[in-house]
Amino acid sequence: MITVVNTETVDTKTARPVTPLGILVEQLEKTVKMAETVEIPAKLAEAIKDAYQLAEGLDPYIEKNTTQESDALAALAEKTRREPWNLRFSDGETVRQLEQEMLSGHIEGQILKMFVHMTGAKRILEIGMFTGYSALAMAEALPEDGHEVACEVDQYVADFAKACFEKSPAGKKISVEVAPALETMQKLADAGETFDLVFIDADKKEYIEYFRILLDTSLLAPNGFICVDNTLLQGQPYLAPEKRAANGEAIAKFNRFVAEDPRVEQVLLPLRDGVTIIKRK
Repeated sequence: MITVVNTETVDTKTARPVTPLGILVEQLEKTVKMAETVEIPAKLAEAIKDAYQLAEGLDPYIEKNTTQESDALAALAEKTRREPWNLRFSDGETVRQLEQEMLSGHIEGQILKMFVHMTGAKRILEIGMFTGYSALAMAEALPEDGHEVACEVDQYVADFAKACFEKSPAGKKISVEVAPALETMQKLADAGETFDLVFIDADKKEYIEYFRILLDTSLLAPNGFICVDNTLLQGQPYLAPEKRAANGEAIAKFNRFVAEDPRVEQVLLPLRDGVTIIKRK
């Protein structure tokens, strides 16, 4: 569906599937439709339909049974969906092509909020912010004296996020640093800053460098945790190498790097596009 908003053309279509489950559901739906056009055994057709229904119902069920997002988060998500990101890039307002699918979203936002509550974190570092959904979700769980530093390379989305933060009481807990993430991280490390929880969701090809800086400096508190997004990246890391794009290969290398690092222990959760939780041993 195409809607005209403020004289700009905005594509308000449903977000394309970008998680392993979402892609699987789309493929199974296509398979069900193909099965309806050819002669196959009834039991096989029924098995295909059962597989589709099992996969297709999971995300909606999780959504229904998870605490709903705050009004501020819902408004941020809606604003992100309606933004004409393709025009922002073509007009030179953003430094890279952005899309609504980059939003962390309701379920992952609630998971991150739970991590903040469970760890008792008071200082958070977010590496890669986009429009600020995950940043605001975590800030909502911070105590009043808590603080969050969000790294974002793009000035346009930094301003977009800050405008949304101003509409939430939790927004005052967030400060935004606009610069390449590695530069900001090094600056924070040189200043002796330390964080209880770090969320990584930026340039996939730099994930290993982010991890190295966190482990090689005092940025990560001794008992701190690292949460890393997109560690299942559309299923590419565990598919054959020829099926991986550059980011898929980068994530596969990162996952191996972390798994082989004797300084940490970790678990990879099949949440949305994959979230890995890491702590020092």
